[in-house]
Amino acid sequence: MSTGGTGPEDPAADLGGDPTSAQVEVAAETFRMLASGTRLRLVWTLVNQELDVSSLAEAIGAAVPTVSQHLAKMRLAGLISSRRDGRRIFYTVDDPHVVSMVREIFEHIAPDGSLAPDPPVSDS
Repeated sequence: MSTGGTGPEDPAADLGGDPTSAQVEVAAETFRMLASGTRLRLVWTLVNQELDVSSLAEAIGAAVPTVSQHLAKMRLAGLISSRRDGRRIFYTVDDPHVVSMVREIFEHIAPDGSLAPDPPVSDS
């Protein structure tokens, strides 16, 4: 409930109320899909460029079969998309929500693995 200040006291109020059961389940599945260092590296790499499976495997230092399995799961979950160019399939992250979510988490974690301090709050 808002008290008439500059914004709601409850950050969830910005979301329009409590999430539905379906929203909670899909959110949980999304976090499960991203709960792997390999998958996070793949998504981060694909946020910045479109690559095929061999190039992705080389970029993150993983085996092609492993990368291929992760890509298939993430594509089915809707986190990444693919397009065919001849015999090659290129992968990318084109959902702005996924891009935003992944960027936010890495902005929140410092390079040493500690939580980064929150940015200063603007008085405007």
